[in-house]
Amino acid sequence: MIAGAYSAEDPGPDTVEGGEFRRSKTTIRNWITRDGSSGFPAEAGRFHLYAAWNCPWAHRALLMRVEKGLETAIGVSYARPRRTPEGWVFDAEGPYADPLKGVSALHEVYAQDAVPYTGPVTVPLLWDKVADRAVSNESADIVRMLNDAFDGPDLAPPDLREKIDAWNTRIYAQVNNGVYRAGFARTQEAYDAAVREVFAALDGIEAHLAGRDWLCGARYTEADLRLFPTLARFDVAYHYAFKCNIRRLMDYPRLWAYARAIYHRPGVAGTVAFDIYKQGYFSPSELRNPLGIVPAGPEIDWSLSDAAGAVSRVG
Repeated sequence: MIAGAYSAEDPGPDTVEGGEFRRSKTTIRNWITRDGSSGFPAEAGRFHLYAAWNCPWAHRALLMRVEKGLETAIGVSYARPRRTPEGWVFDAEGPYADPLKGVSALHEVYAQDAVPYTGPVTVPLLWDKVADRAVSNESADIVRMLNDAFDGPDLAPPDLREKIDAWNTRIYAQVNNGVYRAGFARTQEAYDAAVREVFAALDGIEAHLAGRDWLCGARYTEADLRLFPTLARFDVAYHYAFKCNIRRLMDYPRLWAYARAIYHRPGVAGTVAFDIYKQGYFSPSELRNPLGIVPAGPEIDWSLSDAAGAVSRVG
């Protein structure tokens, strides 16, 4: 979008430089506060989240919504998993309808913000229904503000926040965005560098989890939450569609048990949709999947039955 107006000819959200994928920065960075000093007070029923099941960045926000028990306080509109020339789109009715504004495309919501928006039309987008304003389209900010502004478990406690932030930085660069750097690389050299970094990071996390339940020790935190969306998509999407195929998540005993332990936390499985991930990541792409054929597999058992030690982590 440019100055609040959408065009299918607008440049995409990301660029490729020297064959390397570079993600653009988000620009709507308002903040919800408990006391309302920011202009966006933390009130139940005031906010609405625009998301897509297959988007890992939106998944972060959906996970925090569940962890904080905000399912009734914050509504959600889910866009269709496959984008069109209109970007993220909605149906007139059904699970992919927009119950808040009834729009057919997400760019129509962006266009309604009081501040004319220039930038990519992305999810997640957190909307203030009272002010009729966009709060944020930065997933990291949304996760942190929901944690800090609303009651419920604190996933970024002060005594662990420095460690959490360090993990978040590492996970974003090497894993969350790392798989995209591999999948969207335009040269062999860029791909090789990216995929090596992804698996070096996973190898490091596997080693780190020896004798630990969670990344920061005995307590589940925001760092674990932010790692999970990539793990949930790894074997069904990134391993194939993004050529991150040196190893599967299932080939890491500790990391695989850890991922399943998160999956079985209350409410988390309801934020996961493996078949929709495949629809999104195997959508028609001139470079990656020109025919748009969605693979039938893999069939993966996310139960805890053979996850040694993982049961102790749930809850």
